[in-house]
Amino acid sequence: MNTLWTDLVNSEWHDWRGSGRSEDRLLKPEWQNEFLMRWQFTASVPASAEDIEEMQILRRELRSFAEHLTSGGQMTTDLVDMINRKMMEGGPVTRLLKQQDEHFSIVLEPVTNGWKKVLAEVVADFAQALVNSGGSRIRICDNTDCRWVFYDDTRNRSKRFCDDKMCGNLMKVRRFRERKKK
Repeated sequence: MNTLWTDLVNSEWHDWRGSGRSEDRLLKPEWQNEFLMRWQFTASVPASAEDIEEMQILRRELRSFAEHLTSGGQMTTDLVDMINRKMMEGGPVTRLLKQQDEHFSIVLEPVTNGWKKVLAEVVADFAQALVNSGGSRIRICDNTDCRWVFYDDTRNRSKRFCDDKMCGNLMKVRRFRERKKK
């Protein structure tokens, strides 16, 4: 399951087949535009050097949180404070009452648009993943060449690979070939 925060974290792409190739997709205006359209945000493309640097820092911090949680660590009050102070305060919102047909809903509308708001929403999505699962469903692909971060939405929380058809099959073939060598 692809989520907003994992989409940003996985923008640092590594070849899952093991060639060693990697690329920082945050630097690509095409990726920025696709990301904004997919998640329905508005910001300038190409992003400024300052915005890209903030995105890269956030990506590193979110990956660090994911690695901490997947290795059995817990969210501490210091980490929670950092998420609140440093990351989510950049996205102030206003609540609006909206009507569609005969139904009403409260919608959070951003006070401003731009990359700061987008990054605040990314962190809010990460925080929501923590609220929903306590971090127990956050995973890193078992394929060490891949490094993809994902949210395990399986019933028994047993998902080991970001994609069973790609990384899962590749690792199964590697294990099979390793056994045949012996």
